[in-house]
Amino acid sequence: MTATVFEAEGLSKEYPSGVALDQLCMSIEAGDVYGFVGENGAGKTTLMRIIGGLVHPTAGRMALFGEQSKERLASARRRIGFLIERPSLYPHMNAMENLGFYCRIFGIRDRGRGAEVLKLVGLDEAGPKKTGEYSLGMRQRLGIAVALLNRPEFLVLDEPVNGLDPAGIVEVRHILEHLSHEQGVTLLISSHILSELQLLAGKYGFIHQGRLIQEISAAELQQSAPNLEQYYMDLIGGSGR
Repeated sequence: MTATVFEAEGLSKEYPSGVALDQLCMSIEAGDVYGFVGENGAGKTTLMRIIGGLVHPTAGRMALFGEQSKERLASARRRIGFLIERPSLYPHMNAMENLGFYCRIFGIRDRGRGAEVLKLVGLDEAGPKKTGEYSLGMRQRLGIAVALLNRPEFLVLDEPVNGLDPAGIVEVRHILEHLSHEQGVTLLISSHILSELQLLAGKYGFIHQGRLIQEISAAELQQSAPNLEQYYMDLIGGSGR
């Protein structure tokens, strides 16, 4: 039986300005590459922030690796890597210095871990170059390296290829394919580049105005529509947009 990495039941988040999540029910199993699809403001980043403990839900229940209590959720989050919005990097530091800082923050004592993740994301030859001089693609890859420092079993990525050129998008895709196929990391990925997401994900969740309106496997998608973008547009059109 496959273990459930993330589960939400009736998860809601309400702000004075409106509802960000509305009774969301969703599950991600170990080994999934879950593509999270929705327009700006649909609730994708809110859910990821709730998973990371940065935002607290208004109602509903959430479990990570089967754990639900506040104390056990905090422990479970140590098994997760996050890249939510832009990576927080210190521009006056090089890659190893940035990773060393985060190793201290995360309590990682393995002195060789920084070099390992830099090699994994293809930045092992960046040397003394300050991250303030990095291209957007290099910064995104270093952000992924930070997310990988704690050897996560579950990786949560919010728009990891947003703003990248085609070569940078391919580089990030290859990194994620390696993590999924070779290391068995479970992935939750949001992206507006649906053609790219379709090359990675085996399962999709569609969120619209805070509600999860559809979940579908990659195999089911192939039988329903020529591509992910067309399926999404048809789905949103049918939901009253």
